[in-house]
Amino acid sequence: MAKVRIYQLAKELGMENQELLELLSQMGVSYKSHASTLEEKDAEAVRELVREQRGLQEKLAEEERRKSLPKRPPVVVIMGHVDHGKTTLLDYLRKSRIAEKEAGGITQHVGAFEVKTPGGTVVFIDTPGHEAFTSIRQRGARVADIAVIVIAADDGIMPQTDEAIAHAKAAGAKMIFAINKMDLPQADPERVKRQLMERGFVPEEYGGEAIVVPISAKTGKGVDDLLEMILLLAELEDLRADPEAEPRGVILESRLDKQAGILVNMLVQEGTFRVGDYVVAGEAYGRIRAMTDADGNQRKEAGPGSAVQVLGFQELPQAGEVVEWVPDLEAAKEIAEERKEARRAQEEEAQARRPRTMADLLKAMQEEGKKEVNLILRADTQGSLEAIQHILAKESTEEVKINVLLAQVGAPTESDILLAQTAHAAILAFGVTPPGSVKKTAEQKGVLLKTFRIIYDLIDEVRAMVKGQKEPQYKEEVLGRAEVRAIFRLPGGKQVAGCMVTQGRILRNAEVRVLRKGQEIWKGKMASLKRFKEDVREVAQGYECGIGLEGFDDFQEGDIIEAFQMVEVPA
Repeated sequence: MAKVRIYQLAKELGMENQELLELLSQMGVSYKSHASTLEEKDAEAVRELVREQRGLQEKLAEEERRKSLPKRPPVVVIMGHVDHGKTTLLDYLRKSRIAEKEAGGITQHVGAFEVKTPGGTVVFIDTPGHEAFTSIRQRGARVADIAVIVIAADDGIMPQTDEAIAHAKAAGAKMIFAINKMDLPQADPERVKRQLMERGFVPEEYGGEAIVVPISAKTGKGVDDLLEMILLLAELEDLRADPEAEPRGVILESRLDKQAGILVNMLVQEGTFRVGDYVVAGEAYGRIRAMTDADGNQRKEAGPGSAVQVLGFQELPQAGEVVEWVPDLEAAKEIAEERKEARRAQEEEAQARRPRTMADLLKAMQEEGKKEVNLILRADTQGSLEAIQHILAKESTEEVKINVLLAQVGAPTESDILLAQTAHAAILAFGVTPPGSVKKTAEQKGVLLKTFRIIYDLIDEVRAMVKGQKEPQYKEEVLGRAEVRAIFRLPGGKQVAGCMVTQGRILRNAEVRVLRKGQEIWKGKMASLKRFKEDVREVAQGYECGIGLEGFDDFQEGDIIEAFQMVEVPA
């Protein structure tokens, strides 16, 4: 068996000999001095332990470094059902911000604005109202730390409220629920809280963790409380950014202005962008020629948490694209071109590999290392939805979790496709047929959309997904044993053991271990299996054979060669 000298291992790991000897003592590995040798398996155990220790040290050092960085303001997106007061709340916040400045100050729409409070600054993403609601939500939730879900006190939770919650969940944003329109006489906040509890969000006042704030966006009552809760949640999240890091941001929106050209609204997330910097966002690139903030001021630089309008892109970047700093124009062009080629190749591959079955989706999930099954459910009636969810609740396991992101009555929509694409989810429809345009979009986006007429067919599909996500369990199955009776050395110096198969059978492609006095001294692959100089696939009990092993040349008479294989344990 291969051996490693201790002083050589210390040199390889960049350690002092004494340091390594102390580590070996802690591990219970026996040795005599720094000139001693270790079995390869012991040396590999040392390497693995040192890797783990160094990885932990690096992680702790990175955590300490992050703690020393300056704090950044939380980025908040306001979401919810149409007519529940999102725009009114944004308008109120925007007006309160304008009132802080001198009268007559010029304001400019840059995709986000800051609200300064005694407790700190909050950045609100201000997506324009004319864009498709779902696209706004998908883009907003992707860049926000916190999502404020606005629910009208007189109306309660509506379908688009559920969609907003699903998008915020999929994006990993923390949620605060703002019960709006508390100024109305028919306001019923308790009903809203009951609806939230039905969806698993138990308000803090009832012993849960859901932050629920009653407000009136019209009068401003409770808005200060909302800002306070946002800052408290941000404090718990300990949001920090490095202004000296390589700059990185995200595109909030972009448009073509007839006079100015391409204008891009960008939120800076890390580092500091400066006028003159070369940037790449997806397949678009350019040089920052000018930056303007929400107050209409020209800026020479923009640090973390800043929202600015940028002039200088060569073409319109897509909303949601990451903005990266690059050293020069050549690098910018090269990266943009590489991404265009990569996108074309991905589109061709996605078209060829788009999930047509649950098995396809499972394969994609396994490639990404996922241990959960995300679903969007659509059904013909509320009763059908409840029945399906009740059965699915029993199918989750400790290993694989079933997440129902959205469950609604009616046919699948374009919004469902966007959510499924963001969250890597499958859309399962029962008793309803999606429109042709939705089917086509699902195919183009590579989203699995299946329809069912029998509930248990749908459940069987989900069970197959869960089973496919479980790590297979294996056990060792001994195939046979052979006793070494004689040892031969080939012309090249390689050892071959003359053996008698005493139990079961020895297979050429099996894994093998060498046992000496009952102790395993080596494990690996077989190099050769022969009978009378002929290569054979297997040798049965009672027959003689010659066995050569890959990487082992230390046979002794009486050694036992055990052949085994790993077999999957049925679930």
